[in-house]
Amino acid sequence: MTAGESRDPWWREAVVYEIYLRSYADGTGDGLGDLPGARARLAHPRDLGVDAVWLTPFYPSPDQDGGYDVTDHRAVDPRAGTLGDLDGLLAEAHTAGLRVVLDLVLNHVSSLHPWFRAARAGPPGSAARRRFHIRPGRGPGRAQPPTNWRSIFGGPAWSPLGDGEWYLHLFDAEQPDLRHDHPEVAEDAAATLRFWLDRGVDGVRFDAAGSLAKDPRYPDLPPGWRPGDPAPYSDRDEAHAIYRRWARLLAGYPGDRLGVAETWGGPDVIGPYLRPDELGQAFAMEPLFWSAEDAARWRAGVTELIATATQHGRLPAWVHGSHDVRRAADRWGADGARAVLLLMLALPGAVYLYAGDELGLPEVAVPDDAIRDPVFRRSAGRDRGRDGARVPLPWQDGPPPYGFGPDGTTPWLPQPAGWGGYAVDRQAADPASTLTLTRTALRLRDRHWRGRPAEPSWLAGPDGLLAFRRGADGPTCLVNLGAGPVPWRRYGDRPLLASRPDLGDLLPPRSAAWLA
Repeated sequence: MTAGESRDPWWREAVVYEIYLRSYADGTGDGLGDLPGARARLAHPRDLGVDAVWLTPFYPSPDQDGGYDVTDHRAVDPRAGTLGDLDGLLAEAHTAGLRVVLDLVLNHVSSLHPWFRAARAGPPGSAARRRFHIRPGRGPGRAQPPTNWRSIFGGPAWSPLGDGEWYLHLFDAEQPDLRHDHPEVAEDAAATLRFWLDRGVDGVRFDAAGSLAKDPRYPDLPPGWRPGDPAPYSDRDEAHAIYRRWARLLAGYPGDRLGVAETWGGPDVIGPYLRPDELGQAFAMEPLFWSAEDAARWRAGVTELIATATQHGRLPAWVHGSHDVRRAADRWGADGARAVLLLMLALPGAVYLYAGDELGLPEVAVPDDAIRDPVFRRSAGRDRGRDGARVPLPWQDGPPPYGFGPDGTTPWLPQPAGWGGYAVDRQAADPASTLTLTRTALRLRDRHWRGRPAEPSWLAGPDGLLAFRRGADGPTCLVNLGAGPVPWRRYGDRPLLASRPDLGDLLPPRSAAWLA
C-alpha cells in the first residue's frame, strides 16, 4: 500500500477545518455568521484541500457563551438559519467531497433551558432538580458554596438558587451542568446524537468531554490545587462508560462516523478515550502550549503522544489552533506558526486547523466594551478571554466588513483596520502567502505523508532541529526551532515545500521544509 492509499476510517489522518460559525461568513446581514454564509463559502475549505469541516454550535441559545449555552440541542437558532439550511449545507459539502462534524454540547445546558427553568422553580429535593448537580450550601443559612470548586471561566463553580441550595456550573453561571447518571439526561443525550446522525452528519466533537461525570461525594479540591491537576469532575471512569455507550451508537451507523473528544491534558488523559471500544480521536492540545524554540520538548512530547495513541490502534489528533486559544501566529509567531503547520501535517494522525490560521491572522486586541467572552467578565477583566481569536474573517480586500457580510453590515466583533491585507482574495494571488502555503501543503501531504508508517524515524542533527522520516522511502521533515540557520542538503536532495519562500542552502530559524 503506497502513501495516500488506505482502508482506514476517513478520519484517521484527516485534516479537519474548524468553522467558528459566527465568525466565518454572514449570509443574512445581521452581523453574525450563519449556516447560509457557511454554505456559500464551502468552496474555500474545498479548495484548501481539507477532508472535513467542523461546525461550532448553531443551536437555539441566549448567547451568553458564544452559543455553547444551549436551550434546544435538536434545533437551529433562527439567527443561524434553519434545519433546511443545515441539510443543504450537508448535501453541498458531501457533493464537494467534504465530511461534516458537528459540535455537541452535552455537559451542560443554558440556564434558560426548560429543564433548568423547572429546577429553579421547584423546591429543594424536587424531581426537576435531580437532573442537575444541586447541593445544599454550607455554613450558617447555607450561604456558602457546597465545595471549593472553581469555574473554568473564573470564580466559584456554584451559584445559589436562593433557597439554601446551589447548582454546579463548571463554566459560566448561565451553563448549569447536567447529571448524566440521571436516566432522562442519558436518554436525551442519546436522542440528540441519533437525531444528528440520522440527518447525515459524519462525526461529532464532544465539547467539554472530560466533564460529564463528577465524584458523587463532591469532595473539596486539595490545598495547592491548580488548573490542570486531577479534579473530582474531570476524566472519571464514569465518563468513559458514557463514551463507550455513545461509541456503540456511532458504530451502528454506516460510513465510519467519528467521535472526537475535546480533551485538555497529556497522554494519561487522552489515552483512555482512544481505547478500541471508545472514541476514534481525542484532541492533542498540549502542543498548543509548547514553545516554538524548544525542539527537545516537541520531540519528547510528540513521541509520547504517538505512543499513547498507537497502543490503542489510534493516531493522534493534532490541534494547530481553535476558537479557545490565541491565534497560532500569536502563540508561535508568524514564521513559527507556518513551521508548526508543516510539522503537524507531516506527523501521523489527523490535524485540526482553525479557520483564519490558514491566512496567518494575528490575535486582535478587542476593545473592552466590545468583548463578549464571559471569561472577561468572570475574571473582572484580568483575563481578556478568547475574542481576540474570534474576530470575523476577511474574505475581500477593501473596506469593512471585508466580505464577511453584505456591504455596510457591522460584524458582531469589530474587525481592525487593515484586516483586508489578510483577505482570502488577496492571498490567493500571492505565491508567498500563508494561504498558498497551506493549500500546497495539504496537496503534497496527500501524496507524500498520508498512509505512511505511524512511528517517525528521528534523525540526528544540531540542537534545535527536528528531523524525521516516516518510512525509508519517504520524504524528510526538517523543523528548525534553534537560534541559527541549519544546512538542509545533508537530509535530502531537493525541497518539496518550505515554510519560508526564500529558502536557500540554509533552513532559517522557526522554519520547516519537506525534502525529497
